[in-house]
Amino acid sequence: MIELSANAFLWVKALHMISLIAWMAGLFYLPRLYVYHTQAEAGSERSETFKVMERRLLWAIMHPALVASLIFGGLLLANLDTDSWTEGWLIIKVLCLTGLVVFHLMLGSWRVAFAEDRNSRSEKFYRMINEVPTVLMIVIVIMAVVRPF
Repeated sequence: MIELSANAFLWVKALHMISLIAWMAGLFYLPRLYVYHTQAEAGSERSETFKVMERRLLWAIMHPALVASLIFGGLLLANLDTDSWTEGWLIIKVLCLTGLVVFHLMLGSWRVAFAEDRNSRSEKFYRMINEVPTVLMIVIVIMAVVRPF
């Protein structure tokens, strides 16, 4: 357990929320770009534009925001007392967070497929998976704020 001062705790919490908002924005937007990218002919100017947008979003915003979210969230977790680690709300929150990280990595692998003009997934697929981060975010927020278990 790390004991942050009250002021440090608030700063870490604020930085965690800021980085989390940036990361979630990317998790919502990148699949939407993939929906539009599936509609562009491979090698076209439009397709090449999407490739640049997707790469910049992932590397300039999403990856740094993910790392910052994990660092600041880790500091907040380290500030919890040891009894909290067995509480249901925290276990579910960490499982859903793991799901978001896996989803992030999957988005990265799909970006590579688009970059190499070998995407095999449909517009409908990307429309459906676009809902995944929303569902996980809702569960995470409820677990962190309400702590029902």
